[in-house]
Amino acid sequence: DKYFNNCLMTKIGVPIPKTAILPSNELPPDTSAESFSNLTYPLDWDAIFNYTGFPAYMKPFAGGGWKSVYKLTSPEDFFEKHKETEQLVMMLQEEIQFTEYYRCYCIGGKYVRIMSYEPRNPHHLRYVADFKPSQERLQQMTEIVLKINAYLGYDFNTVELAVRDNVPYAIDFCNPAPDAEKASVGDENFEWVVETAANYAIEKALSSKDGADNLTWGEYIKRSSHKMSLT
Repeated sequence: DKYFNNCLMTKIGVPIPKTAILPSNELPPDTSAESFSNLTYPLDWDAIFNYTGFPAYMKPFAGGGWKSVYKLTSPEDFFEKHKETEQLVMMLQEEIQFTEYYRCYCIGGKYVRIMSYEPRNPHHLRYVADFKPSQERLQQMTEIVLKINAYLGYDFNTVELAVRDNVPYAIDFCNPAPDAEKASVGDENFEWVVETAANYAIEKALSSKDGADNLTWGEYIKRSSHKMSLT
């Protein structure tokens, strides 16, 4: 649930784009207008559009692979494209007009690899980017990636960060089964993922204890179950 995870990031101080969740354009099966009586109609579209601004991106609240992702330039463009989404629950998200962009692997909640990434390139050329982060930027992004994964509890994840006005915004960070194909990520990144994942799997196997809870629990789950503050 990308929207839930976005809300979680606002609670723990990770910068994200302004985001609104939208009801599906068409009613889901076995529902009627009465099924959604908890929602206020008509929606205040002007308030939503003023909040996110344009250009904006519309994407499903769950899923990946750039499927059903739209770049929108105006309210008219939104209403036209929203019809195409049928029963999908979508998010409308502010566009971060970035000067640098990075895709970051995180394995085991502690091993991080930060890769320059250009999402505007064709798929096979997205890792052909020449952003050169300073050591301070690398440290800043590493801390953000580790914080996100500590709260989500993912053993394997990618986090995409778009830098605007020297602030890294978390754009996409719900990828527990991310792309790691050699053809797209390149030889060096592929080798890092394979080596690091293998070493972490061995590490977990050696530390596993019979009869114990050997699962990875995120800080959100751990703190919520004990009725503790998130921060």
